[in-house]
Amino acid sequence: MPETSNESSSPLIGVINEGTDTASFVVISPDTAEEIAYHSIKVRHICPRDGWQEQDPMELIGAVRECINKTVLKMEAQNIDSRRIVTIGITNQRETAVLWHSVTGRPLFNAIAWSDIRTASIVDHVLARVPDNSKDALMPLCGLPISPYFSALKIRWLIENVPGVRKAIREQTCMFGTVDSWIIWNLTGGSEGGLHITDVTNASRTMLMNIETLQWDPILCRYLQIPMNILPKIHSSSEIYGYITENPLRGIPISGILGNQQSALVGEMCLKEGEAKNTYRSGCFLMYNTGTTRVQSSHGLVTTVAYQMGKSAQPVYALEGSVAVAGAAVKWLKNNMNLISTFAESEKLADEVRTTGDVYFVPAFSGLYAPYWRKDARGILCGLTQFTTKCHIIRACLEAVCFQTRDILEAMKKDCGFPLRKLKADGTMTQNDLLMQLQADICGIPVARSSKRDVSSLGVAIAAGQAEGIGVWKISYISQSSHPSKIFEPHVSDEERDHRYNKWKMAVQRSLGWVTTKKSVAMTDERYRLLASIPASLFLMTSIGLLVLARELGR
Repeated sequence: MPETSNESSSPLIGVINEGTDTASFVVISPDTAEEIAYHSIKVRHICPRDGWQEQDPMELIGAVRECINKTVLKMEAQNIDSRRIVTIGITNQRETAVLWHSVTGRPLFNAIAWSDIRTASIVDHVLARVPDNSKDALMPLCGLPISPYFSALKIRWLIENVPGVRKAIREQTCMFGTVDSWIIWNLTGGSEGGLHITDVTNASRTMLMNIETLQWDPILCRYLQIPMNILPKIHSSSEIYGYITENPLRGIPISGILGNQQSALVGEMCLKEGEAKNTYRSGCFLMYNTGTTRVQSSHGLVTTVAYQMGKSAQPVYALEGSVAVAGAAVKWLKNNMNLISTFAESEKLADEVRTTGDVYFVPAFSGLYAPYWRKDARGILCGLTQFTTKCHIIRACLEAVCFQTRDILEAMKKDCGFPLRKLKADGTMTQNDLLMQLQADICGIPVARSSKRDVSSLGVAIAAGQAEGIGVWKISYISQSSHPSKIFEPHVSDEERDHRYNKWKMAVQRSLGWVTTKKSVAMTDERYRLLASIPASLFLMTSIGLLVLARELGR
């Protein structure tokens, strides 16, 4: 969008957005909340084995640098002075774990991506040592279930399987971070004084941060056998952390960090308790603002930090439900099954049939996340007949995204006591009108699609721009500018909606239990079976009890 003369000297905010599939650098005007310039590139996925997902950390930081350089060149071509960028915000894929050497600056292994499931056996070891083998045993401390999804178990795998990691830990040269930490350390000097930091939203996804104190929890770190000296310092989501030390942004402060889903929550202006958004990308992430109250889910959701807008600000919390496979299922239709040639074709072909013909698809390629948390689930197609066509299967794939979202909404209703009245939607998949209409029909509430191309970049731009010492953006500036481009109203009866949802739940049940593994020694060891028999209430009653348990398990 061309700038007016009044805007030609106003401050701008740069955003580094490093997601699962793409890296980008976006320049946003705090006056209009519009993008001035941006550049993005694809980032490569490495899949050495079934269920393993890795990325090259050097490629990730290289992509960030390339996007920054290309965006600045685009600004110059538009006669926009890049010196107007007054601060930088960073938003990132969250649970992905990076370990690197503090002296050489080189990664000690590839980054293990959030969707990777190689830590299933480590999960078994941990579950063997908690009461009733309950995946929820640590939730009162960290807000998260014991799952391959979260960073701590990825760190444990690296420690147990990569000799270079163990050597670096012994020599105290090992550093851990989620992708935000890796980017910031590199851009602020690297081995020559780079900042080793993260924010509360990313830290809350590791299983190592205490959800109440917002600091690394020594009990959790000892229990999961993670050395605390490798962890970054935790900050709020909005403050001046330090300054970039390399061109073309040398000297510009970094003042905002938000995990990508929390950033989308802010970008959608879900700033009041009871507001929620759903982001449709490779995965699907529904986040519900619970205000300053930490709601501990008893129905399969996680408690996470939504944001903390300043050092002394109160943290705002959220309930979140994560779906591992959403856009990735459509990608599977295209790349693996050759049912479609482009992503846009999925809408066209699915719209050629009015129903799925009673076909249901559960895309549990690497297990099911919220609200089931079943790593033993695998993908399944149910209800096939001789009349089933690829159009029915494609439509069932789109409906699967919507059914998984309803699963999460049902859990949120049970945890919070009242249903959501409207769902805000963003992400690349939302350009599919049929998907949005199916979502409204299956959930029975209006779905409001965002008018913004990338609300996650917008969210962290707000956090960075309103930081103390920056002050170029107040959240109230855009509270009235986030109107959706379109609202999709439900058009089916409650009876039909519930009938289809019941069939979906039948399909989910058929997807469970496909992966069976022999119990590890830990699962059958008499010591741990006795520990697992301790009532959960006693297990979590005192910190001393956990420390005693951690000491025993460390022998």
